[in-house]
Parts: sequence; structure tokens; C-alpha cells
Amino acid sequence: MTTDSPPWLQHHWLDHTQLLLDSFRHFVGRELIPRLATPEEEAEALFGAARVVVSHTPATDPILNYANHAALNLWEIDIPTLLKTPSRHTAEPMHRDERAELLRRTTEHGYVDDYQGIRIATTGRRFMIDNAIVWNLIDPQGNFAGQAATFTDWRYLDG
Repeated sequence: MTTDSPPWLQHHWLDHTQLLLDSFRHFVGRELIPRLATPEEEAEALFGAARVVVSHTPATDPILNYANHAALNLWEIDIPTLLKTPSRHTAEPMHRDERAELLRRTTEHGYVDDYQGIRIATTGRRFMIDNAIVWNLIDPQGNFAGQAATFTDWRYLDG
């Protein structure tokens, strides 16, 4: 792909979109977005969705590896920076233990659909997430491939 390609066709996000959608259906039992005719259409639809969608790698200290347009705007981050950011940096240090507990619960149960917590944008702007769904990502062979989150309910905490 050239750098002229839209974001959803770069960074291996075409394949990653299928991983996000298939894993969500597997664990949650419904579709994250309506499924479309082609993977390219689904990748574009997920990237442009009004709901926030973000994911990270399966590493011990995971790195963010996907954010749709809504997530990029909320975290006030560009894609090159996102792809180098440890996901723990989405929470302030005093909220990282609670975040770690959420990820542990998700790993254990496959998904959590009742998450509420405070996050922070790269600019320092704080926001509260309500009613988030966090789920494990699994590849077609059933191997753990990271975790993802989605939500539509959030509000800024700072002026």
C-alpha cells in the first residue's frame, strides 16, 4: 500500500478489522457493526464508525495497534504515535491498577461488557468511559491476539 491509501488500508488494518469483527462476534455473540460485502468495505465502515474502537497487541506490556477515527479523535493522537504507544498510557498512573484488573477479567472471561473508567488523551484531557465492552482477540486458529474495546458513552472531566 502507498501512503496515499486511506488509513483502514494501511498498517495491516484490513486483516486486523476482520480479527476485531470476528472476535467480537465470537465472544459477545453479536456483530460490532453490520457486516458488509467485502473486507475493504468493513474496514472503512469500522474506521468511520461513530463508536470508539481501539485495540492492543498481546504483549506483556501491550502496544496500541488499532484505533478508528473516533478513537484517534478522543485520545487526540495520530496513527504513527498510536502505533508506538503502550496501551497503559491511555490511563493515568493512579488508574492503571484498575485498568490491569479489567484486562485480567477480560482475559479470564473472554469479554467484559460493564466497564466504566477514567482515561486520558495525549494532551492530558481526561474523560470518563461508561458502558464499554472489552474483549479478547483470537486469530483463526484460536490463539490469543490481543484485546480490544468499544464504547459510545463518554464525557470529558476537565473544563
